[in-house]
Amino acid sequence: MATAAFFTLGCKVNQTETAALQQLFVAADYQLVPFDGHADVYVINTCTVTQLSDRKSRQMIRRARRANLASVIVVTGCYAQVSPDDVLKIPEVDLVIGTHARGRLPELVEEAKKGRLNCVVPLAEKEEFEALPVAQKAGRKRAFLKIQEGCRQFCSYCIVPHARGSLCSRPLEETVVEVKRLAKQGFHELVLTGVHLGSYGTDLPGEIALSDLLGQLASLSGIRRIRISSIEPTEITPELVEVMQENPSICRHLHIPLQSGDNLVLRRMNRKYDAIEFLQLVRWLRAQLPGIALTTDVMVGFPGETEEQFQRTLSLVEKSAFSRVHVFKYSPRNGTPAASFPEQVTPALKEERSKRLTALGHSLSIAFRQQFIGKTVDVLFEETAGKGKLAGLTEHYVRVTACAPVAFLGEIAAVTVGGEQRDGLYGTAQL
Repeated sequence: MATAAFFTLGCKVNQTETAALQQLFVAADYQLVPFDGHADVYVINTCTVTQLSDRKSRQMIRRARRANLASVIVVTGCYAQVSPDDVLKIPEVDLVIGTHARGRLPELVEEAKKGRLNCVVPLAEKEEFEALPVAQKAGRKRAFLKIQEGCRQFCSYCIVPHARGSLCSRPLEETVVEVKRLAKQGFHELVLTGVHLGSYGTDLPGEIALSDLLGQLASLSGIRRIRISSIEPTEITPELVEVMQENPSICRHLHIPLQSGDNLVLRRMNRKYDAIEFLQLVRWLRAQLPGIALTTDVMVGFPGETEEQFQRTLSLVEKSAFSRVHVFKYSPRNGTPAASFPEQVTPALKEERSKRLTALGHSLSIAFRQQFIGKTVDVLFEETAGKGKLAGLTEHYVRVTACAPVAFLGEIAAVTVGGEQRDGLYGTAQL
């Protein structure tokens, strides 16, 4: 049996797509093997958000070739889409395919054995939404369903619109049919993903919105949890919150990118809100959905960011009481306006600010988790965690390790929380 190995860089959408591509190879009679071993095919799903991700992609391409000189090396994802010529110049690469038209990937691998191929589809030629297999991991009961592609946000620092193209949504009826199938297969949690998820439906006839889809999915039997992966603050509507209020199966967790807590920086980033509006949104959400977990992304070192502006970001993050903060350092990308902005922040200062914000985020995470000590929470157990223990996530996206029988693996079970630990909570499952 032929073997295939995968390596993924970047966001959760990339991770979802890698899992979907793996399903294509399994259907084509490939055996999946670890990336650090010998394989017949290596697939590197690239990111191009930072210069580091580009460099990491090139490193993984060369590592794959060293592992098997006779393998077929496939490079896909955003780096491949934005810079296909540069990728094909890397001598180890056999096949380049970007962010679209990947449904025939196993067949293209066979063609690449005869000669190197550039199969990147220009964004202008992108057609309707491409429904890849549902992303899932063996033995797990959480499915990742991509329902949206493309972005029109055009933040001044971001290359993603140039890598993903215009907005494109999976038709509502088709999505409902797919979720019914997943429910019959026994999946307990559904994670909806997309590049610009809050824009779902804007390209479909009938003025469909994400809230409409959520309402229909929540009415289906079988799926016990529905999770929204990420949504822009400007796209959280009263209708969306109302659907969440009416349907407890929709997780009380939203990931809302902040990026900065300073109004001038937000304007230069081309973000469509200010600091006061963001804080008002946070407070409104907590009033409408008590106990909701809010996670976020924050950028440090945007060109021209002063210490005073960074302090405003620290203040807003603290006031928002996020349960998790993902901190990343600004990296200039060719083709984006911010790359030519003056007053680029030094790497040392970016690192120093990253550490300070990360420390604040860590303390906020601890404070959020501590509220569950002594209480009972529902956990979807997805992995073993040592002798007699299992681990999984609550609806609030908190990791819990608990003493539980192995029969609970893949199931949602009640856990009495005993305390807080480095990466989450610990407790005992109720038998």
